[in-house]
Amino acid sequence: MANGILKGKKGIIFGALDEKSIAWQVAEKAVAEGAQIVLTNAPVALRFGGIQKLAEKLNAEVIPADATSLEDLENLVTKSMEILDGPMDFMLHSIGMSLNVRKKKPYTDLNYDFMHKTFDISAMSFHRLMQTAYKLDAMNDWGSILALTYIAAQRIFPDYSEMAESKALLESFARSFGYHYAKKKNVRVNTISQSPTLTTAGSGVKGFQEFFDYADKMSPLGNASAEACADYSVMMFSDYTKMVTMQNLYHDGGFSNMGMAPEVLGMEG
Repeated sequence: MANGILKGKKGIIFGALDEKSIAWQVAEKAVAEGAQIVLTNAPVALRFGGIQKLAEKLNAEVIPADATSLEDLENLVTKSMEILDGPMDFMLHSIGMSLNVRKKKPYTDLNYDFMHKTFDISAMSFHRLMQTAYKLDAMNDWGSILALTYIAAQRIFPDYSEMAESKALLESFARSFGYHYAKKKNVRVNTISQSPTLTTAGSGVKGFQEFFDYADKMSPLGNASAEACADYSVMMFSDYTKMVTMQNLYHDGGFSNMGMAPEVLGMEG
């Protein structure tokens, strides 16, 4: 049940593709909690997803933006401030893509042009977004910026390939830019390290269902759903978390603190 904890707040949500995506769930929850939002995704993604349907439902405008283009991001941030009648209170970065993973390139035989593209899309875009907002003075005091990450930034998941390094870079940008944004406008910057989630993107990774089941057994609370991640994100956008910044926050049912679970070894009961 909504409690209006984002009443009067305004923000941009990146990456809503379809109902399975975390960003889609965050958008719905944010509006239910009283926020006004702008939706954005890459132009190519807008053709495949149902983002226009979501926009109509939430009375939100959609602005296409390639997160690797400084010009696109400047246009997005400027137009969003016009639509929302002023600076933002929150932004969600939910962007990630690896051509090497898509092309099934093994980690020991990566294409470096693809790797550059992966880092550009999945991590540098976060710095680019924050730098754009910083220069355009597009965030209100005590605003909140979030990016979605994964524990492969700290631990080895072989099939996650170079996305692991992308997430490590993403988390580092959150800490580094979080310092500068806190000093300038008390804006907080955090990453949420989410459980494996049955999204359209995640489900395309080799062996995803088996890994999803493994993580579900390893986590005492089970895997956190996209909807639960949306609840957590909304809390991070709210004034209840004003002193939390430069953190990587595990939202994973306890997975990150587990060593061994009897359930995985078939010893439960």
